[in-house]
Amino acid sequence: MKISQALSKFILKIAGWKVFVSVPHIEKSVICVAPHTSNWDFILGKLCYSSVGMTANFMIKKEWFRFPFNLIFGPMGGIPVERSRNNNLIDQIVGRFNTMKTFNIAITPEGTRKRNDKWKKGFYYIALKANVPIQLAYMDYKDKVLSIEKIFIPTGNEKEDFKVINDYYKNVNAKHPDRFALNNID
Repeated sequence: MKISQALSKFILKIAGWKVFVSVPHIEKSVICVAPHTSNWDFILGKLCYSSVGMTANFMIKKEWFRFPFNLIFGPMGGIPVERSRNNNLIDQIVGRFNTMKTFNIAITPEGTRKRNDKWKKGFYYIALKANVPIQLAYMDYKDKVLSIEKIFIPTGNEKEDFKVINDYYKNVNAKHPDRFALNNID
């Protein structure tokens, strides 16, 4: 076991968090992480994935990639994102999937820590275009559970696929419940 894995397990244990990852290790996937209502979500997500010996990249607004934070987020797998303009991010991430042997990327579909009834669907389209599965991951603050228990293969039928995704997250307790909403699929 790596030091980072052991340390992550130790930190989560003393903080009272339980980790349940019942899916097999996947070489390439999009990890849909919800709910996202707090900055703690990032820390818990990284600790969870590290505690089971896996690594994942993540997207973060480019403002966080200024010195000295770039020295932290870069080695952690951060991919800076320019959110103020359309820069074909989906195709850029799909390109990474196409050129890398292993690549897992964690994405919060809400795109913000504020309440968002209309999730950003980039995670879905990345998985669809790259032909990779989506790991559905959550952080339940009430039960102190970090979990990845479902692998979802997008079919291209967006409305039906989001019904399945919404159903997975419907009973999860966010740190700030008033800020979490399932995706409005109508």
